[in-house]
Amino acid sequence: MSNIIRRIGQTVVILLGVALLIFIMLRIIPGNAIITMMGEHANAEAIERMTAELGLDQPFYVQFWRYITGVFSGDLGTSYSLNRPVGELIATSFPNTARLAIAAALFAWVLGIVCGIIAAVRKNGILDHLFMGVSLLGVSVPVFMVAMVLQYLLAYKLDLFPISSGNAGAIGYVLPAIALGWNSAGSIARLTRSTLAEVLQEDYIDTARAKGLRRLPVITRHALRNAVLPVITMMAVQLSSLLSGAVICETVFSINGIGRLAVQAIEGRDIPLLQGTILFSTALVILGNLVADCLYSLLDPRIRKEV
Repeated sequence: MSNIIRRIGQTVVILLGVALLIFIMLRIIPGNAIITMMGEHANAEAIERMTAELGLDQPFYVQFWRYITGVFSGDLGTSYSLNRPVGELIATSFPNTARLAIAAALFAWVLGIVCGIIAAVRKNGILDHLFMGVSLLGVSVPVFMVAMVLQYLLAYKLDLFPISSGNAGAIGYVLPAIALGWNSAGSIARLTRSTLAEVLQEDYIDTARAKGLRRLPVITRHALRNAVLPVITMMAVQLSSLLSGAVICETVFSINGIGRLAVQAIEGRDIPLLQGTILFSTALVILGNLVADCLYSLLDPRIRKEV
């Protein structure tokens, strides 16, 4: 319990640091958000008046204090371009990102674990080399390339899936989920294969076999039970990363999620919206790591004793 409390305290400190870093970076980059919002032909008086109304003429520390106190009270500011609360925009977009991330995670977990188990059981065989080669390809190929290849072949050429996922319903998430989860599936397959292959060499596995247990029960009840611990940790971290890293897939497949909202904020130099989406995504990643640590300590008695 003390370890969890300490990690929560560290999480708050990290979020404060990230918020400060984002706040600084977005204000030192070239350009003027007010001019972008009002247009190049806006007169100087209008720009000065709008700058004062938004509080951008105040000292840096005053602006940051006002922002961070607003964050802890649930106010992420108001979007310059959409004139709506940032928290409301994130709440509207997040369900689409969550559906995409969960679908991608399920695809990655099922495919990765199954391929990893088969590769470990058939170590140095044809299936092992095949699955590990495909997993290496999945880890190496960028998400945007996988997305565009799937979109071109399965949506455009074969017309099996919709090109855009905007109003296509559940079937519209198939291709984005595969594209987003492909990289994670490769990582899970390789980790499952390496950990399971190592556990299968342990003495207690030989003892179980000597007692006459069949191969499948030995693998599922004994070997996989211990080999899956680091895999579960990776899965928890990957889910938070998928939630925060779906920018490319949402853009390619026209999904109105957090990633596409961030891209819109970058294009319009919408500082409050961009700050909100980045901070929200960072919080998801940190939360995923915290959950992974908690799961690992719950599943592994040795970690609980150390805590």
